[in-house]
Amino acid sequence: MRELRETCCPPGATGQPAPGPVEGPAADADLARLAKALGHPARVRILRLLAQRTTCVCGEIVEEFELAQSTVSEHLRVLKAAGLVQGEVDGPRVCYCVDPAGLERLRRLVGAL
Repeated sequence: MRELRETCCPPGATGQPAPGPVEGPAADADLARLAKALGHPARVRILRLLAQRTTCVCGEIVEEFELAQSTVSEHLRVLKAAGLVQGEVDGPRVCYCVDPAGLERLRRLVGAL
């Protein structure tokens, strides 16, 4: 691991409270959207990797997987669009970390099944 940053996810960050109900049509749609984002084993592994870190991870994500840079970037884009990952541009790099509010929302929705 070459470089760790604390800019987008300071240690101990809790994010905003996970909004919204955990039951009903809107919650079901939200859970389906989040589950779809996690519908690929590589995205689950990326989210797990980021959840284990207390700081942001830049280019090291690619080094952890036997996937092309473009493939990892696409998986990160899907996770970011779903609100499970956040990223901060740092020059030519993007620093990624778990979005605590998105992960908490996923936990609450799955817990309500």
